[in-house]
Amino acid sequence: MGQPVASRAAATPTVGKAMLNKYARAFFTRVLTPFAAFLIRRGVSPDTVTLLGTAGVIAGALVFYPRGEFFWGTVVITLFVFSDLVDGNMARQLGRSSRWGAFLDSTLDRVADGAIFGGFALWYAGNGNDNILCAVSIFCLASGQVVSYTKARGESIGLPVAVNGLVERAERLVVSLVAAGLAGLHKFGVPGIQYLLPIALWIVAVGSLVTLIQRVVTVRRESAEVEAAEAAEAPQENTSRGSEAAK
Repeated sequence: MGQPVASRAAATPTVGKAMLNKYARAFFTRVLTPFAAFLIRRGVSPDTVTLLGTAGVIAGALVFYPRGEFFWGTVVITLFVFSDLVDGNMARQLGRSSRWGAFLDSTLDRVADGAIFGGFALWYAGNGNDNILCAVSIFCLASGQVVSYTKARGESIGLPVAVNGLVERAERLVVSLVAAGLAGLHKFGVPGIQYLLPIALWIVAVGSLVTLIQRVVTVRRESAEVEAAEAAEAPQENTSRGSEAAK
């Protein structure tokens, strides 16, 4: 789940970026550079790594989570998360910047998000036997997609959307994945820890709703400001044109 572009500094945070702080990320980047160079020599493209990373996350989420294997599912997802660092490293070594790469990354990130929360929903709809938590998982899935859409749509109509919100994609996934991994330790005999995942899902659901409201309010305010500025400029332009015509 990476972005095959030359610079990733301004990109939206991904799962890998959120799970590793800036110091750890720098360390793993140095460690993974030889591996990235090896893949380049073998003719593997950054896009291929992005696709494989996303496929691994989907497999980890939809194979393990619906069976209640939260620990192992999270381990698999975490392993494939490192593709985010590998493909970015490859892009930098190749000096390649691509709009297509950014689009592919963003699109596949949403697919991966859907798989993760979809896996939770399948568990609670089946052997987890909890319709409320199934609904919460589905809400987390849907609200996460809409939160991302509001910013992208606002920016597409020329607004800055100058707000991040309470819970962005990185926070949603880190909270959910860490809670899922720890909840999976229940099968290894750790008592009571299985309740971490339901708590995390409720936190993500509420945080996503708050973030959605924050972004909608921000877009409404910015839109009104732009329209007011345009309305104020219109009479001045008409006056200027009238003066020129009189000359």
